[in-house]
Amino acid sequence: MTCNFTIINITNLKIEKMRKIVLALLFIASHATLLAQSPKVVISDKDGWHKIGETRVDFKREIDKIPIVGARRFAALKIKVTDAPINLESFDVVFDDDTKKNFPVGTEFKVPGETKVVEFGGEKNVKRVDFKYKTVAGDDKAHVELWGYKTNK
Repeated sequence: MTCNFTIINITNLKIEKMRKIVLALLFIASHATLLAQSPKVVISDKDGWHKIGETRVDFKREIDKIPIVGARRFAALKIKVTDAPINLESFDVVFDDDTKKNFPVGTEFKVPGETKVVEFGGEKNVKRVDFKYKTVAGDDKAHVELWGYKTNK
């Protein structure tokens, strides 16, 4: 009887250890997409354009999100593309109150390329920007930069 109890305890310990490993791997995998985006901490409130984030489009996903950190009040945004072309379908700007404004683009950007400037009608707190794109044939990964314009008005 003691032998069976010991075997059951050892089996339970192995299952618990495997469960912890699986949970740790799931946690790492769920946060891996955050590592692909590179938010810049915006500390300047000077008027003008500021690079506020970037990502390397890997074409495994067709949606990327860039969180905005720091001084997040902007009157306008634009997106720049380098290294490889992408077909940018649209992007959503998510504001602090979780409202979204969709900006359809529907353009294939050659390298280098950039969107038209989109204005908000005054400065607003931007929480993040979500990009929706389609891949363009090729092995290169596109580098996408997010730029914000401050007016301090």
